[in-house]
Amino acid sequence: MNIQWYPGHMTKAKRMMQENMTLIDLVIELVDARIPLASRNPDIDDLGKGKARIVLLNKADLADENANMQWVSYFKAKGCFAILINSKTGSGIKQIKSLVQEACKEKIERDRKRGILNRPIRAMVVGIPNVGKSTFINAFAGKACTKTGNKPGVTKGKQWIRLNKELELLDTPGILWPKFEDEQVGLKLAMIGSVNDEILQTEELSICLIDLLRNRYEGVLKARFQVDESLTGAEILGEICRVRKCYLKGEELDYRKAAGILLDEFRSGKMGRLTLEWPV
Repeated sequence: MNIQWYPGHMTKAKRMMQENMTLIDLVIELVDARIPLASRNPDIDDLGKGKARIVLLNKADLADENANMQWVSYFKAKGCFAILINSKTGSGIKQIKSLVQEACKEKIERDRKRGILNRPIRAMVVGIPNVGKSTFINAFAGKACTKTGNKPGVTKGKQWIRLNKELELLDTPGILWPKFEDEQVGLKLAMIGSVNDEILQTEELSICLIDLLRNRYEGVLKARFQVDESLTGAEILGEICRVRKCYLKGEELDYRKAAGILLDEFRSGKMGRLTLEWPV
């Protein structure tokens, strides 16, 4: 199952990010904690070279707790500050301001030695679509934020949000969209709902999810759907049809409806805290 998601404005978005990168001190990157690598902006390492980096593992409440801690360690080993958050509930948000200060400690010290005092840290928030960037900005900024107007050199229409006297966020920064050279990247993004289901073969996608889950989380499918996990993925989907009474006319199984149920219950956390990729 090959999924491609490569809108034509990729080049424009990348160029905009390159232009704005010279104006910022810090890159704050959001990833989905269930698929931290598959949900990463593919070019951010090169574009953000030399900048302080923070990785926010969003939707951490839906991901495996053991995997979460391993991913935090993974990104720290790569030279990034990393933290678990949930933008919707606000979990972890309050810790970010102190993390920003720590990540930009060298920059703050350089400013101090040059006699530059009280200049706010400027941060760019990046993340692929549907990773929760807008929700994060709203939660992080809160009601007290005020737009500070256009800065010199910033693409027309771009705005800075002043959170406080110490930190400004670049609003609606360039977002890079991934080209899926690795088929697994597209599949995992589709599984968490980052690709529109209308363009997907959800039955085939759900079978791929079934295979991933029973290999990593033996017993989860059995507990949720009362199915025999020794069956093939397609047979398990058929069993879900019967358990959840997904039928077309007569006794014909409605695989598409069952696939929708499986995907929805995985995405919403009803099947438990599950992670689809782990650090190597």
